[in-house]
Amino acid sequence: MTRPASSRAWGLARPPGSSAAASREVLRWRWPVLAALLSTIPAFYIELLEQLPTPAATALYVLAAGVLALALWRVSRRLDHPRQHLRRNALDFALIAGFLLSALLPASTGSPLSLAIRLGVALLSLVRIVWMLRPWLTRGGLVYLLVLAFAVLCFCGVGFWALEPHVPTLGDGLWLAFTTAATVGYGDIVPSTPASKIFSVFVVLLGYAVLSLVTAAIAAMWVETRVETTERRLERDILREMHAEISALREEVAALRRGAGDGGQADG
Repeated sequence: MTRPASSRAWGLARPPGSSAAASREVLRWRWPVLAALLSTIPAFYIELLEQLPTPAATALYVLAAGVLALALWRVSRRLDHPRQHLRRNALDFALIAGFLLSALLPASTGSPLSLAIRLGVALLSLVRIVWMLRPWLTRGGLVYLLVLAFAVLCFCGVGFWALEPHVPTLGDGLWLAFTTAATVGYGDIVPSTPASKIFSVFVVLLGYAVLSLVTAAIAAMWVETRVETTERRLERDILREMHAEISALREEVAALRRGAGDGGQADG
């Protein structure tokens, strides 16, 4: 089965629909993989804040690589052509290598190359997470999108509260997260440390993505409602015309029958 070009562009692909066992394996590993990918976010900041490689950050990177590799292997062994599936998931291999490399590299604060590599791996992790969440981010999933937007806002607020010394309360962290994600930039609170500045980059990217999805879902809902209203009006008009034509035909048939009856009686 040929995958659509959009899936190949991500460097990711789900198993073919004909393989029920592989599809079940993907669902079984969906949450462990998502948790492993999310765990690399605190690993990045633990290493950045401590200014040296720590056992906790190293363990989280290695754990994420192991879970991703195990999930990929478990799915591929359920397929008739496992190598083809592995080739279609090149992004997973890049992430596995990136996580292991991030665990072995020196501290980011003393090595710009280490920081750049870990940032690149973090961006790839974000792409992988978005790809996993795509089935839930449908046009009809406005409720899920709003829940996701609230969760992202809370997560970013807690992140700023932990990383930025000029954010004394969680409320200030949530406010900074909102103004950063919405790209408002009032300037009352600004990121001042390298960790919070790097974090703000991801907040802006997440803000663009989530707010755009919510706005698109709301617009699609209004457009869909208007289209449905127009279609219902057209259906009512068509049905009204059909009923009128059917009534006219019945009257003509009845008139013809009466005419035929009167003609028969006259002949008699």
